[in-house]
Amino acid sequence: MIAEVIIDSRAKKLNRKFDYEIPKNLEDIIFVGSRVLVPFANFKTLEQGYVIKIKETTNYEVKQIAGLEENLSKDKIDLARWMARKYFTNVSECIKLMLTPGTKSKDTEKRIKDRTINFVYFNIPYEEIDLEKIRGEKQKKLIQFLKKNEGLTITEIESITEISRATVNSLIEKNILKIENKKVDRNPLINKDVEKQNKLELTNEQKMAYSAVEKAIDENRFEEFLLYGVTGSGKTEVYLQLIEKIIKQNKSAIMLVPEISLTPQMIDRFISRFSKEQVAVLHSKLSMGERHDEWERIKNEEAKVVIGARSAIFAPFDDLGLIIIDEEHDSSYKSEVAPRYSAKEVANYIAQNKKIPLILGSATPDLNTFYKSENNEITKLTLTKRANKSNLPDVKIVDLKQELAVGNKSMISNLLYEEIEKNLKDKRQTILFLNRRGYSTFIMCRDCGYTVKCPNCNITLTYHKSQNVLKCHYCGHIERPVTICPNCNSTKIRYFGTGTQKLEQEINKLFPNASTIRMDIDTVTKKNSHENILNKFKNENIDILIGTQMVVKGHHFPNVTLVGVIAADGSLNQDDFRANEKTFQILTQVARKSWKGKFIWKSYNSNI
Repeated sequence: MIAEVIIDSRAKKLNRKFDYEIPKNLEDIIFVGSRVLVPFANFKTLEQGYVIKIKETTNYEVKQIAGLEENLSKDKIDLARWMARKYFTNVSECIKLMLTPGTKSKDTEKRIKDRTINFVYFNIPYEEIDLEKIRGEKQKKLIQFLKKNEGLTITEIESITEISRATVNSLIEKNILKIENKKVDRNPLINKDVEKQNKLELTNEQKMAYSAVEKAIDENRFEEFLLYGVTGSGKTEVYLQLIEKIIKQNKSAIMLVPEISLTPQMIDRFISRFSKEQVAVLHSKLSMGERHDEWERIKNEEAKVVIGARSAIFAPFDDLGLIIIDEEHDSSYKSEVAPRYSAKEVANYIAQNKKIPLILGSATPDLNTFYKSENNEITKLTLTKRANKSNLPDVKIVDLKQELAVGNKSMISNLLYEEIEKNLKDKRQTILFLNRRGYSTFIMCRDCGYTVKCPNCNITLTYHKSQNVLKCHYCGHIERPVTICPNCNSTKIRYFGTGTQKLEQEINKLFPNASTIRMDIDTVTKKNSHENILNKFKNENIDILIGTQMVVKGHHFPNVTLVGVIAADGSLNQDDFRANEKTFQILTQVARKSWKGKFIWKSYNSNI
């Protein structure tokens, strides 16, 4: 038996098939989709490859396959080959998207499969410890802390107490503390405790949308739907009830969301309806071990629903019954790194092949999607009314030209200032949206007009005051701020433009007694930081949330009654032919935050 193998390489010259003989002992376990180890060229080490076809004979003198690592289904290989043709990339690059996370190399696989974690315990009973003989104050503090918190990891001890690992090691050397290895369940939902909720009564419009998709499910046929509903119209409730039907048929569902920041609240909603065991989550902020374990749970049919960002579309379901893409207009469904695929197009391919429905949901659909729905290429399902009969917020546009005319050069208009002040008195919450992070958007020399640009991307670098660095928001290039113009040697270097850091600073000056929190790429670098910020804003009743587009997508905060948009027309000036469309979409999304309140736009273009 001969296998046609694609070598795992980005080299275009190797994006072709190589014949290998299948050893007798592997003939029964190697299939189309197998990940194998093969000798290649004169390399001393074995190379990874993927079997894409099996045949009886070959016209070449061939080497033998050395070993088997993992099997993919034939459907996945067909999908990878389709993606390679469509997106002009190597088949092996597409196959990688469908492999179990953490199994690329033997060393990584060994670390991922090792579920043991080190926990700190007392080596002798606390009562027998003579604190007077311990000189270090940090060691004494740690012992007192562990008296009530024994069994934490060193990392947890460091983050909670700010006591270093060296202090822990010193007490271990003195035989006061010890390390115990324990196996743990790396389930990202294990600590989720959400109150169970019953399904809600659907409105007439929701019932019509539900029935249309239900019919396609019952008939086992592909149909693409656009669920076009105003913000707050209850699209998620339709998703939940359709997924409930899928689970009752012992099938699975994939739910895609555009942003990681959306995932925590969506997960809470799903866990409140289904059990934690039925729900899996996949996104880039999970550790490699967590992603590996979630993938295995899906593969073993322990989880029936996957919620995640773009890459979750490749979840290893064999019994898939429904695909839902929420906020389908969002550009994050297109990958910006190779292979540069569109999750919506991949979902369409999968749904057609499996003969299942595909739902695209949005209050502001992508124009291409909307055009197709108008031409009956996609079935349009419309929700025109908000849930609970709530009204859309009052929208007010502030012309910044008039603000300047009366002498207000602040980022906060007089009207917005008054409304924030009123909100603070009423114990209500406010969201301020500015779609630029950092402190200043560019640095310029006042004498010659020189601006500091990225050497890689040739765009202006953004100043981040907290770190005192200039950053490129495209490639990540970082450098120190200039104090002398490299073009004319002038010292008249000035900072222009506004970012979320500067907005936060000004809000703290204007409202010193108000509690604020900021949410942008710079504040969500750590694991679970998205969820922590959102929970802190909601549960601790923080007065003002300042952020970029992360704060405007799909979240529901009942106590938010005011949303202010700083420089609403800023995105209109982007070098993008769809700038108008994207501006409309994001402003419509942010408007839903002021559930029963006011929505204020600040703009130099009052005709926006």
